[in-house]
Amino acid sequence: MTSAFQQEELSMVARYQRLIEISQQLNSTLDLKSLLKKIISAAKELTNTEAASIMLIDPSTGDLRFEIASNMDPRYMEEIIIPKGQGIAGWVALHGEPRVIDDVTKEPSWSNKVDDTIEFKTRSILAVPLRTHQKVIGVLEGINKIGSERWSESDINILNTLASQAAVAIENARLFQQSDFIAEMVHELRTPLAALKASTVLLLRPELPEAKRKDIVQTMHGETERLSRLASDFLDLARLESGRTRLDMSRYDLNKLIQESIDVVIQQANDKGVTIEMQCPVYTANADRGKVKQVLLNLLTNAIKYNRENGQIFVTTRPITNHEDQAFIQIAVRDTGYGISKENQKHMFEKFYRVSDTAGIAQGTGLGLAIARQIVQAHGGQITLESEQGNGSTFAFTIPMAIR
Repeated sequence: MTSAFQQEELSMVARYQRLIEISQQLNSTLDLKSLLKKIISAAKELTNTEAASIMLIDPSTGDLRFEIASNMDPRYMEEIIIPKGQGIAGWVALHGEPRVIDDVTKEPSWSNKVDDTIEFKTRSILAVPLRTHQKVIGVLEGINKIGSERWSESDINILNTLASQAAVAIENARLFQQSDFIAEMVHELRTPLAALKASTVLLLRPELPEAKRKDIVQTMHGETERLSRLASDFLDLARLESGRTRLDMSRYDLNKLIQESIDVVIQQANDKGVTIEMQCPVYTANADRGKVKQVLLNLLTNAIKYNRENGQIFVTTRPITNHEDQAFIQIAVRDTGYGISKENQKHMFEKFYRVSDTAGIAQGTGLGLAIARQIVQAHGGQITLESEQGNGSTFAFTIPMAIR
């Protein structure tokens, strides 16, 4: 007959075997968002907890910020900052040692501020440092032990081991993301730089006619403008992908923002004979106003660029709930343009992707929709595309609705 001690030993062996399998999965995952999801899923499974979260250190301030949490909507994560050294997670990040809290009500450093924000009841916490070979980069937490009042020594050991593997995997994903992005950036910069180089060579020729000289100067002006836009878009996307951009959440009249955005592009639309019609009930959004305006301007500008002469654009809004019954507003921008093929639709939100059959109509950096997707996803929303070749396109995205 197997004793309780032997059963515990067998359970530990099975957990470490599972940890080995999980570690292999983590080391082969280079997409940061997918990696973070796998880590918290593994933490919950291996320690038998209700929830898990990852907080990473902001290099500029030393504060901790939530990157992912199984019990928290992404829009709340932006609002919560754990100052350096404060609270349970702050202590773990500062000292690089685990903390075990079997009853948070008896812990002096515990604050229920996060619980109140996300409407969750924390009973117990196991927090361990995410440590690479050189430094602590964040904290991994297991929250609310299931089936037991106390965390065991094996829980602490296994979460510590997982955290060590996870920290290295996170750093590798960050480096891969950075190097991959730099390679793409260099590739994209070559075209305008080559055009500028060729232009300067031509301008040095004394026999060049004055009319041709003016054309070349105009070309150079256009390419320098393009380089400027590329640099701005590169920085925007790099910050969004790395998590360094934080949302400034506020409540505001969405209709006013939509009208502001239309006013910005109306001259561009008039020049092409394109009309813009707004069909929007009154809604109050709870989102980053500047970032949402950036998404709107991108979609409106694209709808004008790829529209037909004397075409139309319709901007509509409607309430919608996500899979967790949370209130969102869907904003849709529909045009009467040339449409997008099914094959091209698969790639529209990829970095630097441009539709080949419309490349001659308008030039851009190829980053606008990738940036828009990052902004929308940071709000916990989604961005979608519906299109049929020859019959226009509809881009729609969701942002949180303010609850009165």
